[in-house]
Amino acid sequence: MGQTLAKDKTEYVCSDCGATSSKWIGQCTGCLAWNTMAEQVKSKAMTTQHRGYAGTAGSSAIRALDSIEAGNEVRQPIGVAELDRVLGGGLVSGGVVLLGGDPGIGKSTLLLQVLARLSTTISVLYITGEESLQQLALRAERLKLDVKNVQCLSETCVETIMRQVGQHRPDVIVIDSIQTLFTEQLQSAPGSVAQVRESAAQLVRMAKASNVATFLVGHVTKEGGIAGPRVLEHMVDTVLFFEGDGSRRYRVLRAIKNRFGAVNELGVFAMTDGGLKEVANPSAMFLSGRGEASSGSAVLAAWEGTRPLLVEVQALVDRSPAQPRRVAVGVDPHRLAMLLAVMHRQAGIPVVDQDVFINVVGGVRIVETASDLALASAIYSSLRDSPLPMDLLVFGELGLGGELRPVPYGEDRLREAAKHGFKQAIVAQANAPKRAIAGMKVNAVKTLSQALDLLT
Repeated sequence: MGQTLAKDKTEYVCSDCGATSSKWIGQCTGCLAWNTMAEQVKSKAMTTQHRGYAGTAGSSAIRALDSIEAGNEVRQPIGVAELDRVLGGGLVSGGVVLLGGDPGIGKSTLLLQVLARLSTTISVLYITGEESLQQLALRAERLKLDVKNVQCLSETCVETIMRQVGQHRPDVIVIDSIQTLFTEQLQSAPGSVAQVRESAAQLVRMAKASNVATFLVGHVTKEGGIAGPRVLEHMVDTVLFFEGDGSRRYRVLRAIKNRFGAVNELGVFAMTDGGLKEVANPSAMFLSGRGEASSGSAVLAAWEGTRPLLVEVQALVDRSPAQPRRVAVGVDPHRLAMLLAVMHRQAGIPVVDQDVFINVVGGVRIVETASDLALASAIYSSLRDSPLPMDLLVFGELGLGGELRPVPYGEDRLREAAKHGFKQAIVAQANAPKRAIAGMKVNAVKTLSQALDLLT
């Protein structure tokens, strides 16, 4: 009788958390997400040889923690101040950075500019899996970049990439993009959950073993997250995300994970004919479009990473002909619903029959609670059709009882606003500066009602 060949088995893998199931199920049992189970072929090589793909930390020998010399990571400054700020001071040898963003927002442009700068002092390699080398050369020519020292490779096979990196030993590599790669050890198509996970795992191992700083470009889904398994974000050292509308001039680069620096640090860039240019004074940029005083506009001093950032929040309140709508762009819609309830209950501001639209100017996303008072002030201004003073700054966290709570770095926020010509501010009582700020009158209040009284 002939020899019977072993058949590869089929399994289903969650694209969010990587959990597996022997049959398709509508809801993942690991992360409880719906419709995230994707089919893949489970080969014998995959189960026996690569079961421990995440083990990239180093030696498996047990050691006492106090016997290990921590040392200081060596950073390579890029020379782009905004990007160095987001990375925490520069690139770390062996660090892996995942860069995500919408198509056309400038990911490849930024990384090509970065390699052109770094190529004057260190060895760099640009690996493209989506574009041809001719297209890459055309982009460099359009951006007028000096790329005579930039090495490039068009390849999608992980094993070939690792052999080339081992032979040429560059200091920094860019892989554009991780979703186009495949490993010969798996049978599934490039871009599948298994291929993205295994390809990234091999590249992370290579980066750690050879001390090669690595940039991985990631596609995004229609929901705005990085495509592929969620475990991809856990495997890398840093996750950067481009925010903003690709049709606008300005781009915001945010760090949402960073093992070597601050999280939620922001870098601001402007898209020009010569590529992405850093914006040295983001507050002035975000406020540059303000015209005459209009109802529903308030200025907030947000704190992003290690610096204050002045942004304008706008509100439009109008009587609803049917079911009232609540639309929030740049802020948490659940937070907006809570603020409206607090305004109604604690300050007697009725908006139950009103449409409320909120927008943060410039495409910035505000995640901290210091925006509460600015949002409430903008809503109140639009409802009363009463413009706020152009030189007024407001910030503070709002509690469910209508009390104003302090936020960190209050005095630094006020000083940043004073440098941009703001003459008055409304803040929580506990954020009152210990020393007077030249040219600024600070009104410290305890409740939302007291703050709104100052606006009438």
